[in-house]
Amino acid sequence: MNSPDNRGAGRGPGRGPRRGRPGSDSSDSGFDGKGGDELVEKVVFINRSAKVVKGGRRFSFSALVVVGDKKGRVGLGLGKAGEVADAIRKGGDNAKHSMVSMSLLDATIPHEVLATYGGARVLLRPASPGTGIIAGKTVRAVVESVGLKDVLTKSLGSKNAANVAKATLSALSQLRLREEIYRLRGLELPKRQPRVTATATPATV
Repeated sequence: MNSPDNRGAGRGPGRGPRRGRPGSDSSDSGFDGKGGDELVEKVVFINRSAKVVKGGRRFSFSALVVVGDKKGRVGLGLGKAGEVADAIRKGGDNAKHSMVSMSLLDATIPHEVLATYGGARVLLRPASPGTGIIAGKTVRAVVESVGLKDVLTKSLGSKNAANVAKATLSALSQLRLREEIYRLRGLELPKRQPRVTATATPATV
């Protein structure tokens, strides 16, 4: 018979301390640094799943990582492993291999765009210099990694981090500069006319 001092001392075979929390983000993991080749890695989402076996529960982790150079290139990757650090490393490697270039206009975007992925919808709007990034944590991680500094965003529909991040990437991939549109249509870019300021003529008496 167990003594009162030893009651509840164990949690049973295979049940160790909890090593993670489902739905944690980069602020929980403490991972937000620069990778090689001047790339910035941000952990968007960490998920923990458990498999019940004869000896207890076996945990596995998945990490959604976004990688960008802050110069117009960004990628998204998902890594799965038995440890959080390994999952983040795999997600970062996958993101680096899937990086694509986006069409940006200085520190903002050239035009408004709306993209949908699954149940998530993301709206991006250009902003004047000094506005900053108005976005949630998931959209902010993507737009900061690509190099935007002034942008207005709105996340609609599903709040699933993976779908929101992919919808944001889809919106960025739809951006086109004025010069690129004219080139794709086979048209010559018109020259901008000099701005003429109207001068007031003196009134005659």
